[in-house]
Amino acid sequence: MFDKCMSAPNEGALISVSEARDADLHASNLTNWQQEYDQTSRGRFYGRIVELPFEGLQVFREHTNQALQQKCVVWPNSVWLGIPLAAQAESRINGLAVQSNAIMCRPGGCHFELTTPQEYDLYGLVVDQQALIALANTHGVNLHWQELTEHGRLAIPEKTLREVRFLLARLLSGDKGRAPRRLQYDIVMMALLEVLKAETPQPVKIQSYAHRKNVVDCARHFLDHHLDEPVTITQLCDITNVSRRTLQYSFESILDMSPIQYLRISRLNGVRRALINAGHNSAVSEIAVRWGFWHLSQFAKDYRCLFGERPSETLERRA
Repeated sequence: MFDKCMSAPNEGALISVSEARDADLHASNLTNWQQEYDQTSRGRFYGRIVELPFEGLQVFREHTNQALQQKCVVWPNSVWLGIPLAAQAESRINGLAVQSNAIMCRPGGCHFELTTPQEYDLYGLVVDQQALIALANTHGVNLHWQELTEHGRLAIPEKTLREVRFLLARLLSGDKGRAPRRLQYDIVMMALLEVLKAETPQPVKIQSYAHRKNVVDCARHFLDHHLDEPVTITQLCDITNVSRRTLQYSFESILDMSPIQYLRISRLNGVRRALINAGHNSAVSEIAVRWGFWHLSQFAKDYRCLFGERPSETLERRA
């Protein structure tokens, strides 16, 4: 994953709308991002992206109906701001809770992870770094660049958030009476400056968070390299050098699920990706075993429970 070439978007003529019934297909619909989505809640997936591209600027709204674990990389030399809609369940960036008065921020070319709940909507703004810096210099705004690149969460005054959400809703509505393209671009860029002028970084309690994140990362690295093997909690405790209680708490605080849930869900999503991209002579049983599912009847039951369809149905819709 994450090996394709990315670049800043070019000027687009119209708003584009894409819909998907698979989480990974939905992830690939966002222009010039590298993403991999794991579905973590039960049921059939539906996702929708409304996107408006400018030269060096990307504006979009993303909706997903199922809870997800997302691995993301934005196009290089850019800055991403993620603005959740109001009154939604809590999301997380790199395991850190995003409060109702906060937005998310990551630099381009930097891997990050999002944990999002069911029925989640997010406005996204991705802007070329140099264009943003030049505009800030023109208007005498100090961007606190180090803070923007180091902190994943920025606290924003509620009034500023309301105004930006309203602006983005109008911009992506498709109304025929919208302003000319150049004016739209200028409005969005000035709104970005207003947000970044008002931001207050939310620091991390380094010691506690870093330890829990390291435990989870270590366990996941081990699981990723032993895909076809049965793995026990005792093994993960030995690998991470922590107690069962600490392992459990670390996973729940960072990923919002237990180690066992993560193991099962991540492997089921791996099977789904393999089924969608399988060759014409591939069999469900072969792919399932490759991902460590030896009890095929239980695998089929768990798969259908998570994705709302049988593995054979997914295979029939292969790429």
